[in-house]
Amino acid sequence: MAKQELRPDQKPEVQPPAAAAEKAKEAKKKEPTVLEEFEEAYRKLEKAKNILHTAGNIEVGQTPHEILAETRTYRLLHYQQMVSKTAKTPILVVYALINKSYVLDLQPDKSWIRSLLSQGFDVYLIDWKAPTAVDKYVTFDDYVNCYIDDCVNIVLKKTKADKLTLHGYCMGATMSTMYTTLHQEKVRNLAVIAPVVDTEKDTTVIGNLAKNIDVDKMVSVIGNLPVEQLYACYSALKPFKQGVNKYFNLVQNIDNDQFVGNFLRLEKWLYDTPPIAGETFRQWIADIYQKNLFVKNELKLGNELIDLSKIKVPLLNIVADEDHLVSPQCSAPLNDVVSSTDKRLMRFHTGHVGLIASLYSQNNVLPKVGQWLKARSQ
Repeated sequence: MAKQELRPDQKPEVQPPAAAAEKAKEAKKKEPTVLEEFEEAYRKLEKAKNILHTAGNIEVGQTPHEILAETRTYRLLHYQQMVSKTAKTPILVVYALINKSYVLDLQPDKSWIRSLLSQGFDVYLIDWKAPTAVDKYVTFDDYVNCYIDDCVNIVLKKTKADKLTLHGYCMGATMSTMYTTLHQEKVRNLAVIAPVVDTEKDTTVIGNLAKNIDVDKMVSVIGNLPVEQLYACYSALKPFKQGVNKYFNLVQNIDNDQFVGNFLRLEKWLYDTPPIAGETFRQWIADIYQKNLFVKNELKLGNELIDLSKIKVPLLNIVADEDHLVSPQCSAPLNDVVSSTDKRLMRFHTGHVGLIASLYSQNNVLPKVGQWLKARSQ
């Protein structure tokens, strides 16, 4: 706005000292007092405390589905189609044995499952149940050659397809890779997210802990790995961020319903983890992390050798550059050891959970993954 010119007979308006003082006094009145700031901080803390007590009640995994099969070890879920099915090859998602599978369907706007459905895929998921004391001696051989194989056969029978896409996350990605080496005739595509492959190159806190524990003694004493041990591992990953900073952020944003909802769903998942079957845990630590047998093609499931060079199907390997649970350098070597001619390594600038349960994932990861899968699902 142009500056208003004064006429020769005009004088600039000068605010009387009394009026200026009154105006400053009014402005000062609007500033909160120390007592008011303390009361507001206390209100937010109390609200955060009450909300955290009810975190376990928040809804997750809401995408409609049917339970196609259920045993004492797993549930096989089949998700309801959202749009017309445009991809002929069904997708079987193999989740990890750590935490719960609903992180792949955390909330509608951050759901890996819902995104695949919206792209026209027919999606199934293995939802693992918590092992009990009698499962202490369950091994990877049981998980791969019995439980996963049973689910594969059920999906193939229901869809009348000759092959499916096996789609694993984290430990589930490693198990999916094991399965493909042994049952490749049933697998059209192998799509893995953050697989544990070459543990010599894993520089994470988890990797370092795994390489320096007496797992034989641990399993002989406690049997299945209890949830308390898993919590201890999680707290050691990012102690300030997981122990202090995230709760400070919650208090700061306690009146933002969207922020609180996002926080509670992820918090529920972080602390909703089952134990791990003792012998499976022993193999995971001793054979894969400490001896690095998987990438060396020296790992055995029962009497069968896991030889990654036998894999010839199209491979998609999805890794996160900021993964603090599985180093991207640990996952990437899978592409070097398989014999597939059609193979792709996708790297994204995010973390382990951000790769599958974030707006970044929805906008940047899933469109590319869906495009790759669809081109190989006809």
